Parts: sequence; structure tokens; C-alpha cells
Amino acid sequence: MNNENNIPDEGEVILIDKPLTWTSFDVANKLKRACKFKKIGHAGTLDPLATGLLILCTGKKTKQIDTYQAQEKEYTGTLVLGKTTPSIDLETEFDAEYPTDHITPEIMESARLALTGSITQTPPIYSALRVDGERLYKKARRGEEVEIKKRNVEISLFEIDATHFPSVDFRIICSKGTYIRSMVRDFGQLTGSGAYLSALCRTRIGAFELKNAWNLTDFIQQKRLELKLEVDE
Repeated sequence: MNNENNIPDEGEVILIDKPLTWTSFDVANKLKRACKFKKIGHAGTLDPLATGLLILCTGKKTKQIDTYQAQEKEYTGTLVLGKTTPSIDLETEFDAEYPTDHITPEIMESARLALTGSITQTPPIYSALRVDGERLYKKARRGEEVEIKKRNVEISLFEIDATHFPSVDFRIICSKGTYIRSMVRDFGQLTGSGAYLSALCRTRIGAFELKNAWNLTDFIQQKRLELKLEVDE
């Protein structure tokens, strides 16, 4: 915890299971106000409709944020074939429907293989990526057309389970800068259909795992208890 005695804030690394619909900034801002952190930042943005591991650093530990952001990440989730939305998830309304009757296990396997290894992808227009100093999602909401540069990413694992087709469960291990919604969009296109992301959870960043993360409310209660004990002493 921070203190008021001008003692250097060595900081800490906090693992939080980000709640659904919260932005990563929402979590950081909530912790800053509730726990009275003077300085806090997060390592790797999660979309509002994603849950899972969010690493936050306080005090001097904020200098390590770039190191954590650069580490390998793991996700689990579900995509649904046959429909699309502008945001590629459920943040926006459906805008098109596509046939799925032609999609065989072989077609899905071919798409999976095409999206494994070193690949090039285009980030979604609904993303926090900055273009000309402004977040892309702001441009998207105004209906602006934007040229988005492609990026090279590494997908070291892409597993799929189509037991509940047209829903397809997946697990992805990927490099920094990978957009899972772009993976979903491209998977739909490669199967000759369309797809949207219905659920996403980040389960790991480097050696940090979701199973070791705090519930946001529980963390705040624990920190407030620690602060009270420090004051009482």
C-alpha cells in the first residue's frame, strides 16, 4: 500500500480476474481510488466483453509493464459461425448471416492450420489501437473508413472443438499484439462463412495464471483491511 510518510513506493504486481463489461481502465481506476494507489497501470488491454487475467502494476513496478505486455498469452473462448457483427463480438448488432451447411471438419481444420504459426492479421476497427492519435473504436463509431496496417504475430497453438457446431470452442496461445477477434473473423472467412466471438477469457500471461488472480471486490476488501491494520499500528 502507499503511505503518506514519503517512504518510496516499491509497488506491487496485482493479478485480477477482470469482470465482464468492465474495461481494463475501469479496473485500474477503481483500484486507484479504492486502494489509494498513487500510480497504477495495466499490462495488456482486455476488451469489455472479455474476462480473465489482467496484470496491474503499482508504484515502481509500473516500470515492468512493458516486460509483462511482451510475454506470451493464452486464451480460451467460443466463436459462432454463420453470423457477423461490425465489432466481431457482441458489442454491436448482427449485420450479416452466412451459410454453414457446407462447413466440414476438414474445412475447419484447414482454417485452423492457416491461422497457426507465423501469420499476418489486420486489427479490428473496433479496437483500442491508435491511428493518427485516436482510438480506432472512436473512428468506427463515427462510421469512418480507416486504413489499418497489418501486423505479424505468432500463434503457437490454436485448438478447436466443434462438438456444439456452429459454436466452436477454442484455445489459443499467441504472441504480443495478437487480436483474438481478428482470428475469429479470419476463421469465419476461411471456412467460407462468417463468425463472431461470443465468449473470451485470458487464462495466462507468461508465467502468471488466471487461477492465481483475485476477484476485484475481494482484493479491494483485503487491501482496505491491510490499510486499517497499518493505521491502527
